[in-house]
Amino acid sequence: MTVTHHVRVHTSEENLPRAEQLAYKIAEVAADPVPVDDDVVDMIINRVIDNAAVAAASLTRAPVSAARQQALDHAVSVSGGGATVFGCALERHTSPEWAAWANGVAVRELDYHDTFLAADYSHPGDNIPPILAVAQHAGRDGAALVRGIATGYEIQIDLTRAISLHKHKIDHVAHLGPSAAAGIGTLLGLPADTIYQAVGQALHTTTATRQSRKGEISTWKAHAPAFAGKMAVEAVDRAMRGETSPSPIYEGEDGVIAWLLDGPDAAYDVPLPAAGEAKRAILDSYTKEHSAEYQAQAWIDLARRLHNEHPDAFTADNVTSIVLHSSHHTHYVIGSGAGDPQKYDPAASRETLDHSIPYIFTVALQDGAWDHVGSYLPERAAREDTVALWQKVTTAEDEEWTRRYHSEDPAEKAFGGRVEITFGDGGTLTEEIAVADAHPLGARPFAREDYIRKFRMLAEPVLEPAEIERFLELAQRLPELSADEVRQLTIVAKHGVLATAPAPKGLF
Repeated sequence: MTVTHHVRVHTSEENLPRAEQLAYKIAEVAADPVPVDDDVVDMIINRVIDNAAVAAASLTRAPVSAARQQALDHAVSVSGGGATVFGCALERHTSPEWAAWANGVAVRELDYHDTFLAADYSHPGDNIPPILAVAQHAGRDGAALVRGIATGYEIQIDLTRAISLHKHKIDHVAHLGPSAAAGIGTLLGLPADTIYQAVGQALHTTTATRQSRKGEISTWKAHAPAFAGKMAVEAVDRAMRGETSPSPIYEGEDGVIAWLLDGPDAAYDVPLPAAGEAKRAILDSYTKEHSAEYQAQAWIDLARRLHNEHPDAFTADNVTSIVLHSSHHTHYVIGSGAGDPQKYDPAASRETLDHSIPYIFTVALQDGAWDHVGSYLPERAAREDTVALWQKVTTAEDEEWTRRYHSEDPAEKAFGGRVEITFGDGGTLTEEIAVADAHPLGARPFAREDYIRKFRMLAEPVLEPAEIERFLELAQRLPELSADEVRQLTIVAKHGVLATAPAPKGLF
């Protein structure tokens, strides 16, 4: 049965015992050798396929190429076999922390993998690259990898349920550093005392502001979770050598809660599995059918439906205004409530357009579709009829949609909203959608065949047919894989594909 841990700030004089600290509670969950349930194993396989799919689609993009070149410019560490890098030959290895970096950027670049939203935001699939890199380097088998990934998902999702980072403008990867460190601890079978030190350092080094997701959004958005994964690998290495970390990292009077979050009087109730309880949090997360911010997923589906039902209705000449009534997050982070003029700028970066629901809804409404490349092209954003309609789209916070966004009842938790379209002749059209079509409660919930279809669609331009089949066969046998087979759990690009990507030179 899940145990709720009450977490508050303690003064140094109170001397909070290690066993009562949240970082230690996380470590105990990671060290618990509980078996992984079959349905959780199946979902882990789905997400390994999903990560590889979106990584394949991003192989030639500049941020991914830069991170890959950084990784390849570092030799394999002397202890262990090293880890593979997405796109590169199977025999091409680098040190595990740099593989976590390169592969983490590839997974995150297109904003196209899984999500969990509650008190804070998360993309728990970001745990997979660092845990897989260490598994390859350390020679762990598929069963150990599955256990590690189950822990990574569990810890990040549980922290996301309870502790809001964004309210204090702290980036959500501050929950990822500890979860990836915990997952690596599970993978390696480390004792709780060691994992505790790794969790503390991983949190300490991965807290940063949310400016990477504000205004003109930079390429660091893709690098932030990769950096957290890299720091987690290094934190585990340091802890294994017997070194210690800031403590208590969450509850200390100069710690994260007191100075970065809700302050010295704050308290949180963090749910974690009890001893012997299976780690099932991954089943509460959901992937993306569309390459866009998760809060845009349902809106894309609604716009697609409206386009199909009224194909000629939504022209700038015909429409007076479009108002998207939605949650606080949608309005203030990706909507007009953010106050970011860049969200209406045809020359904005891809990263910025990905966080502009006025732009996304406009294009999906006009095209009846969303493409991970074509929908973001500069010429698509600058199209005159698009710009004219785009400027008429605004968002508004609706208390009911905000309540549903934060609901703990899966049956009513929602990430969509209600659209009100006013036409020049005075007529109106009102429609709503609660969850994306691909959501477990949506019109077409994603199942294994959908993950495989997504992988094939994104991989076919850059992988040979035989390579697609090789990876899918391995991934679907994940818990049975030998250590040697885990080392092959990557994707190798077609000959010449990586040569078309930018190859920037830097310090290394």
